[in-house]
Amino acid sequence: MDSAELSFLFTAEGLRLLDSLPGYTAGGAVKQVAELRRAGHSPELVAAVLTQARLREKARAKFGAFAEHLLYTQAGLEQATRLKVAALHAGRFRAAGVSRVADLGCGIGADALAIAALDLPVVAVERDEVTAAIASYNLASFPNAEVVHADAEEFDLDAAGADAVYLDPARRTSGTKNTARLTRPDDYSPSVDFAFALAARRPTGVKLGPGFDRSLIPGDAEAQWVSDDGQAVEMGLWFGALARPGIRRSALVLSASGAAELTAAADSVDAPVRELGEFVYEPDAAVIRARLIGALAEQVDAGMLSPDIAYLTGDTLVASPFASAFRVRERLPASENQLKKALRERRIGTLEIKKRGIDVDPATLRTRLALKGPESATLILTRVAGAHEALLVDRVAG
Repeated sequence: MDSAELSFLFTAEGLRLLDSLPGYTAGGAVKQVAELRRAGHSPELVAAVLTQARLREKARAKFGAFAEHLLYTQAGLEQATRLKVAALHAGRFRAAGVSRVADLGCGIGADALAIAALDLPVVAVERDEVTAAIASYNLASFPNAEVVHADAEEFDLDAAGADAVYLDPARRTSGTKNTARLTRPDDYSPSVDFAFALAARRPTGVKLGPGFDRSLIPGDAEAQWVSDDGQAVEMGLWFGALARPGIRRSALVLSASGAAELTAAADSVDAPVRELGEFVYEPDAAVIRARLIGALAEQVDAGMLSPDIAYLTGDTLVASPFASAFRVRERLPASENQLKKALRERRIGTLEIKKRGIDVDPATLRTRLALKGPESATLILTRVAGAHEALLVDRVAG
């Protein structure tokens, strides 16, 4: 979205039309365009509202039903914090007892919205003019929220009365669409150095990608990796009163059944390698990123399947929100031809393929295996005690 599209959308006609549209589907977009044009709406307005309808549908994955009440840019939605994660961020600021939060680089305002919803005053600062306007719309119902169109690195925190800071540095090139991912932390906006300098002076939270270079994490920060339904979505660094005493590493696992957290004072040492047991555990992505596999191994009484491979194995089943469990059926031949024969003998036609430590594309392999039969299973391709193995397993429900 650019300023021209925004000017059409930010009218009484545009907003009413957007809210009147049925749910967006890619297959029905052409028909909707034709119907709206026949109703007398301009091409520019039709393009603006259908863009928002498409983004609202996409936003459901992050904001649920609340997505229908917000406006978006493509880039802003891609980086926006999931609503349930933003609520946890906001809870840290409330628990720390701060009086006003500056959200520097607020994007479309997801985190500022969560902070304001907890009755905490927040000033949301955004450099991009269109994105700042979108944030203003999204935060308009909160009298304790203010949006400022300004450069985050030049914003006067003292004049704004902000005693705590939250930053979600842009990790894509500037603009509202067709942006490219930035790979160097030095190119983020605001910069990582700027964020860490602020953290030395006042309580600060910094949202970064889950693959952020661990060697750059300051020693006084609490680093928390977050996964949502098994997908690592962010790494948050918390400083000062926002960091919890004694915790430097955390894996926060969110799922339909709630939230669970594994914490430690530092990276945990991997458990010793042991022989293949009756069960294999696959740690959640947040646990792997946080390097807390050793701590998880203690909880489920398991050992490493192979050095530096993120699978655990044990002889007893221990339910854990931090790992998926699989019951081992048998070890199959690792060579493709023998594996294909073995799966056909077992009449396996539906196969989930998981792999770690082996260079293979599961989708391509599944095609070459030419599976046939009524049975289903999971195949784990990995190394056991350093050697390539094919493990036929069954996923343990729950």
